[in-house]
Amino acid sequence: MLLADVVRTSAAVSATRSRLAKVEALSGLLRRAGDHVRTVVGFLAGTPRQGRIGAGWRTLVELDVKPADTPSLTVERVDQVFDEVARTSGKGSAQRRTELLGTLFGAATVAEQRFLMHLLTGELRQGALEGVMLDAVAAAAEVDKEAVRRAFMLSGRLAATAEAALHGGTEALARFGLEIGRPIRPMLASPGDTLDEALTGSVVVEYKLDGARIQVHKDGPDVHIFTRTLREITKSVPELVELVRNLPAERTVLDGETLALNDDGRPRPFQETMSRFGATSERELLLHPYFFDCVHLDGQDLVDAPLRERNAALHKAVGDALVIPGALEPTREEAEAVLARALDQGHEGVVVKELDSTYQAGRRGKAWRKIKPVHTLDLVVLAAEWGHGRRTGYLSNLHLGARDPDGGPPIMVGKTFKGLTDELLAWQTQEFPKYEDHRSDWAVHLRPHLVVEIALDGVQVSSRYPGGVALRFARVVRYRPDKEPPEADTIDTVRAMLPTPTA
Repeated sequence: MLLADVVRTSAAVSATRSRLAKVEALSGLLRRAGDHVRTVVGFLAGTPRQGRIGAGWRTLVELDVKPADTPSLTVERVDQVFDEVARTSGKGSAQRRTELLGTLFGAATVAEQRFLMHLLTGELRQGALEGVMLDAVAAAAEVDKEAVRRAFMLSGRLAATAEAALHGGTEALARFGLEIGRPIRPMLASPGDTLDEALTGSVVVEYKLDGARIQVHKDGPDVHIFTRTLREITKSVPELVELVRNLPAERTVLDGETLALNDDGRPRPFQETMSRFGATSERELLLHPYFFDCVHLDGQDLVDAPLRERNAALHKAVGDALVIPGALEPTREEAEAVLARALDQGHEGVVVKELDSTYQAGRRGKAWRKIKPVHTLDLVVLAAEWGHGRRTGYLSNLHLGARDPDGGPPIMVGKTFKGLTDELLAWQTQEFPKYEDHRSDWAVHLRPHLVVEIALDGVQVSSRYPGGVALRFARVVRYRPDKEPPEADTIDTVRAMLPTPTA
């Protein structure tokens, strides 16, 4: 298959807001992909199978290679070059990578060069997000959408799921199961308005910690720890590995949070916790884990079991001390007391979970509701304006965008410079140019990459921004290095915060 076919489909998907049209274009291409389904899906989703191949933005923009007049590059050839670049290491490797990529780009047309540039820098935003791509896979393979979604939930691998569906149908999809050592997509909570509203039926109320999500896999002494984006951090957190090795369970998969604590047990700043996830981390800052779910215990998969059963398994797997604080089937007064204790101890609030709910990996449903006294949204930084007065010379006022659930570019919903400390201003000014798309005299516009948590007093109808809504009294809480733009809150979530009209 020619790369040009993929590029044309990518452009068609990017050019439409219609989810149906996106699915139709993608599924048509997938039917023709043959043995290259994995590669094609990776390209369209912006995640080549090699991951990062060691060629940064600076290397690529300095190639300056004359484009080809007619398309001739095949998907297979591009994949081969990516392999070669990824394998190149040692003395002279930078020059060799430049030569390989120069030859590749020299065989590409203008449109193909642009596509490859965005693909290799992780900035391909043509609309083939996971949900759209999964629907396209189901349509191309003529199988049930839920079968595709479940296989992806358990495998965590979009390309492998697509290949199974197109080459083996429903039977191949059914063979995917939970595998210890291979992370699954985490179940997510939706914002809730009030504690009273969330207390319906049988629930458990747990602390909403100001920590980092972790997924832990244990098979005897073999331990793997992953972030919410499924990145493995096992080598960076030896104290967690040692603790997990000593858990009562022999084989288990756990969901939880980890955070750094002060001597009084209160959480340290989120950025300090995240600093431990780097390749070179500050090992003196110890992390403490709290677990809130168990999806496998000693040979039994629990993904489809109700939370009530998973909660009992959790206590068996880790013991009571490491289970996140909370209350099982509390009264209203008991639930309010849990919320008060969580806030008093410096945490964000509580999560209310239905005990009859199954583990819906990768989904943000109403079975889990997070209740926080302050409204917050995770938004994409679109641009930053140069500051004035004491902020002269610093990138300050942020342009904020919500995710388009149909895969289009982020939709601007407001601006803010509030909450930016001197430290953050300096960091933004140094970091933002790395993701620069273009700039004007007054602002630097960014490629979608950075996610920031914003506190706000609410939203209001506005004709100023394309989404029809604007944030009220927005202020920066923190940046979220644990999240990527596809995990930002959607424009639908923002609109849902509009006050209900009164009669």
